[in-house]
Amino acid sequence: MPQVAAGPRTAIAMRGLSKTYAGTLALDDLELELRRGEIHALLGGNGSGKSTMIKILAGVVPPDPGGVLTVNGEDISADDWSPAKAHAAGLRFVHQQVAVFPDLSVAENLAIGAGFPRGLGGRIDWGMLNSRTAELLAKYNVPAQPKAPLRMLRAADRSRVAIIRAMQDLVEGDEGVLILDEPTAALPDREVEHLLDSLRTYAENGQTILYVSHRLDEVLSVADRITVLRDGRKVATVEAKGLTESDLIELIVGRPIDRAFPTAKAEATDDAALVVRGLTGGPLRGIDLTLRRGEVLGIAGLLGSGRSELLRMLFGAYPIDAGQVSLEGVDYRPATPDAAMKAGVAYVPEDRGADAVLLGCSVRHNLSAGQASDYFHRLVFHHRQERQDSAKSISDFLIRVAGDQQPIETLSGGNQQKVVLARWLRRHPKVLLLDEPTQGVDVGARAEIYQLVRRATASGTSVILVVSEPEELAHASDRVAILRGGRITAVVEQPLDAHRLTELMNSSEGPL
Repeated sequence: MPQVAAGPRTAIAMRGLSKTYAGTLALDDLELELRRGEIHALLGGNGSGKSTMIKILAGVVPPDPGGVLTVNGEDISADDWSPAKAHAAGLRFVHQQVAVFPDLSVAENLAIGAGFPRGLGGRIDWGMLNSRTAELLAKYNVPAQPKAPLRMLRAADRSRVAIIRAMQDLVEGDEGVLILDEPTAALPDREVEHLLDSLRTYAENGQTILYVSHRLDEVLSVADRITVLRDGRKVATVEAKGLTESDLIELIVGRPIDRAFPTAKAEATDDAALVVRGLTGGPLRGIDLTLRRGEVLGIAGLLGSGRSELLRMLFGAYPIDAGQVSLEGVDYRPATPDAAMKAGVAYVPEDRGADAVLLGCSVRHNLSAGQASDYFHRLVFHHRQERQDSAKSISDFLIRVAGDQQPIETLSGGNQQKVVLARWLRRHPKVLLLDEPTQGVDVGARAEIYQLVRRATASGTSVILVVSEPEELAHASDRVAILRGGRITAVVEQPLDAHRLTELMNSSEGPL
């Protein structure tokens, strides 16, 4: 492969970048050039090497010896790179696992990036800090107060604070590089377009942006050039103009994908698994819903409509003020998640990193979490049985991992999510509640996740699915319920159309 030549238009170039983890080559002799003033998209499946490359650029992961970075016309050994050198070179990062501080205020989180303003005697000028923060929050339409603890914000808004923190000291025409790893994964469509407009403006004024996303329509709308990685190697760098989503999918997975989702069930049954009547609490104002046995029932609603609260209520993790729920004909009102689990209800939350995976623990421990008592017999823990079950789950649930003792955080986002799914589906739940199960997951892993979901429904599990993207919801669901103003305003049967779902979510017509 010819070497990447760094010319006067080059913002940063890299050549010979490799990284080996425990004998596995995560990045293999990567060569890449980012041009000044371009938005350069980086695509690839989970485990393709994207995150490894970004961590090397940030100086937080050392590469294998021999790599070279060219920054501002100067060749630098990648072995000598560090976070301080990356920052001094103008590199700014927003990582996929957002590094924010939930117990600090919004203003304090932003000040960690830009510094605390000082007044007389060197004391922090809180008035100036809060005023500056309020301006930034207004500019990016974040519904929060400067003094609010970050943990009080939704996951989407916490991500947006991290983006603001990275961008706040960059000016139009800056010669640095803004590196965004899945910045829109938790954002609703209207906020995504606002962010993309901002990025286009920065690029038009000379800012270089490296943009990582699994949302191919976003990439095609915003990128100038696209680089695709697969299995740690660069497949191609291509001009974005004229490409289609099908073209990108073929580059990412190495083969055409005619359909990323298993076929929805043709037959419908009125055999109810879960019946909800008049459910009230939080933003919900009287939910009526019927979940049929063995179906995937999608929930379509805008951010703030109450879709996540609905799932949490059904899992005993959010208070119910009024209403009745029956599970397979029996009254069901779980006071705690433990009660819901014992009744046969499973829940995959939206924020995988904070609420689902057990960080610092092995894949095996994550798989068996919640079932440890099954391995105790006469006060003896049967490790062999746990190990056998773990190996079977890794095979059955398509988890790509070197071994079940591998730390969960070293897996790609898609494989982490498959571990979480496997943990629940091993229990053969009656009802599976899925909140954004493919968030931050590439198109190949997304197809596998829905393959696992369809396998579960074929075995009798019923699924309620919350997904932000109408196109995905239309493909993955058997029916879709529209949630607006705290109520179900319509239930759409097959055939499902993404444009119609979007209209119904945003329509002011119908009961409220």
